[in-house]
Amino acid sequence: MPFARRLESVAAFRVMTLLEAAQAREAAGHDVIHLEVGEPDFPTPAPVIAAGQAALAAGQTRYTPACGLPALREAIAADYQRRHGVTVSPSRIIITPGASGALLLATLLCAERGDSVLMADPTYPCNRHFMGLVDAQLDVVPVNAESGWQLTAELADDFWRENTRAVMVASPSNPTGHVLSPEELKALGELCQSRDAHLLVDEIYQGLTYGVPAHTALAECPDAFVINSFSKYFGMTGWRLGWLVAPEAAVEPLSRLAQNVFLAAFTPECEAELERRRQVLEARRGVLLAGLERLGLAPSVPPQGAFYVWLDISHLSDDSEAFCRALLEEENVAITPGTDFALAEGRRHVRIAFTADEARLREALARMERFLERRATQAGVSA
Repeated sequence: MPFARRLESVAAFRVMTLLEAAQAREAAGHDVIHLEVGEPDFPTPAPVIAAGQAALAAGQTRYTPACGLPALREAIAADYQRRHGVTVSPSRIIITPGASGALLLATLLCAERGDSVLMADPTYPCNRHFMGLVDAQLDVVPVNAESGWQLTAELADDFWRENTRAVMVASPSNPTGHVLSPEELKALGELCQSRDAHLLVDEIYQGLTYGVPAHTALAECPDAFVINSFSKYFGMTGWRLGWLVAPEAAVEPLSRLAQNVFLAAFTPECEAELERRRQVLEARRGVLLAGLERLGLAPSVPPQGAFYVWLDISHLSDDSEAFCRALLEEENVAITPGTDFALAEGRRHVRIAFTADEARLREALARMERFLERRATQAGVSA
């Protein structure tokens, strides 16, 4: 029985294959250090768990309004005002089943067959795949250290075509961990507005920044579609809860598309715990960057956000998938091949997540050092 041809545009997520291999090695008794998936080792904050348990005990398990419970939408709007000084009407906030639900709604509304969507390469692969599911045409724009690993307004202008209908960026980005400055976000918003196109901004790592302030595109681009989630900053990956901030004119059509779930957690106690965790991640980032520098693997531009390091390994291998498999099989360290994220340069890059504690990161670095020394010795012998 044939399936829809649109599935041809959806590639397998290689990190999940590598995760399965890593878990199989763990089951066989190996001590595997997981630096591959985007999930820190923190549990959901205690105030959130307590609120969830209380809601369940009170029988709050029924359908919610299409755009989510008003109390949650109001709490999110208040958080934008408190943390960013941005006024967002709760009516513009749509609660979704995870960031993927928000991206699905935005994609269905903003792109269709024949439309072109500009997106950076590398980027999170699901952002590409969602565009393919609506039969939109994806125009990937190669980015590098010179552009701050981001799709800038200048690059978007260079790649703009007559059928370009949307630009999608992520700040902080996955896999590079780099952010767009307020000035660049404003320039992107003005470019899209001048050409009657939509700006979609993935902000699911918002709040996880190092050395630069957390920022929202809504401060410069109030008409942008902003996607966010409780998964990363709030440590709630398994809850599958996100939201979409949409322009006022888009709320009514989006409400006809939306099907949602509910949870709220914006207490001072929770915010204090989240800031502590951000500081822990920043310290882990320092440990990993220092160790990579000793190994001759320092990134040309250190990440400013999220919890990833994007590394050029072209001087070591031209096959990142084989490199990651070998590192897992020989030293039980799991990192992600760049082919998940970059179409052009994925085979020359890997992504390392600093989601394990400092001791495990140091152990991973020691294992990587052994791995690299062994490869260098083998290369010398074969030469």
